Amino acid sequence: MLNFKPLLFILGLFLSVLTSFMLLPLFFALIHGEETVGSFMLSALLTGVVASLCIHSGQSKKLNLNIRDMFLLTSLTWVIVSLFAAMPFTLYHGMGYTDAFFETMSGITTTGSTVLSGLDTMDHSILIWRSLLQWLGGIGFIVMAVAVLPFLNVGGMRLFRTESSDWSDKAVPRTQSMAKYLFLTYIFLTFCCSLAYHLAGMNWFQAINHAMTTLSTGGYSTSDSSMAAFSNQAHWVGVIFMAAGGLPLLMFVQSIQQRSLSVWKDAQVRGFLLFLVLASCSLALWLWSSREIAPLDALRLASFNVVSVVTTTGYGLTDYSAWGAVANVAFLFLMFVGSCSGSTSGGIKIFRFQIAGAIMREQLKQQFHPNGIFRERYNNRVISEDIIRSIITFVLLFIMVIVGLSLILVLTGLEPTTSLSAAITAVTNVGPGLGPEIGPAGNFANLPDTAKWALALGMLLGRLEILTVAVMFHPNFWRY
Repeated sequence: MLNFKPLLFILGLFLSVLTSFMLLPLFFALIHGEETVGSFMLSALLTGVVASLCIHSGQSKKLNLNIRDMFLLTSLTWVIVSLFAAMPFTLYHGMGYTDAFFETMSGITTTGSTVLSGLDTMDHSILIWRSLLQWLGGIGFIVMAVAVLPFLNVGGMRLFRTESSDWSDKAVPRTQSMAKYLFLTYIFLTFCCSLAYHLAGMNWFQAINHAMTTLSTGGYSTSDSSMAAFSNQAHWVGVIFMAAGGLPLLMFVQSIQQRSLSVWKDAQVRGFLLFLVLASCSLALWLWSSREIAPLDALRLASFNVVSVVTTTGYGLTDYSAWGAVANVAFLFLMFVGSCSGSTSGGIKIFRFQIAGAIMREQLKQQFHPNGIFRERYNNRVISEDIIRSIITFVLLFIMVIVGLSLILVLTGLEPTTSLSAAITAVTNVGPGLGPEIGPAGNFANLPDTAKWALALGMLLGRLEILTVAVMFHPNFWRY
């Protein structure tokens, strides 16, 4: 039986946090005399009231959650928070709720797809709210990836299980301590990124907004031109901090606590950084030789766009879909890769590709030595059968969701290339797709409402690692 009281209580806490963060854009609206004052005031009031009711109704002496409760809570949190966080948008100049929810879900899942234009002249309060949604979604996913998903054994995440990946009464203090250190480190990195952007030529408002959406690998900008509106130095700052956002935040915490860089010996970190270097240099060489772009400019353009897509940030710098067939195929593949587990990025994640490679090596050895017993290891841990099954299930569901979502989009009237690209970019949480309509130079405003709701679902599925949501559709989930 579901424990409704703890679920209500925790949802109330999340909504109360959302209410407090609504006060920041309200402050900007007040000091700049913007029309959004009433929108944020009413949204904060309604969200605060519902939060208080949930907390009051769900108060209990013990916070006792079982695995089924955790699955349900994980999905409900993202949906309920998005429903309330969309209110400032829908109250802003009569923006339709479909567009408001799409923008919010894209923000809080750090996808970065947008339906808004005219960002350069938009109210400060709306711009800071978009950035805050991505920043909150980024740290929210990190805590979930470190403390919740390994406990639920979602998509092979048990490999990264820590002492905090437990929800017994004894583990709650450890989980709270871990969350505190992650949050403080996240704030520190955001400050460093803001300072670097400011030194690269952005004003403080632009720097803070872009720092929040860079570390969260979200990709929302304060300009319709995205990062193309800023200096070359800002592009390199973006490359560095997008890559930092693609690394496990827990490793930054451990490095600070242990005063050692030994934790950087992690296999997925080495694989991720090596992949970024090889992909960036390869594409830069191709741009230099085929497009006659100066070597340094080719390296900057290639590095920025590769890191932006692989970390699922999705910033626009140039329309890479116009670079030709080779670039289109390359970026279509890069959308699937993703960064490290425990980072803010989406995608399949680099460790799953590494484990797939290890399984292939084991299978090849088995072909030459049929009677041999081989056990591949990852980060000095034996890759168990349940990890392999979990990863295979995840990847199959990942592909099935993209195929299903593509078919739904085609049925809404979108042409096949746009449909496939949109489905991939939604489920991988990248942001922009390919082509003139939804590519880096366009946005999602002209898509049918049905397509926007379907893509919002795709973003949620991708952000929650598919299995977290899919398990609730199994009859046994609700049977007991």
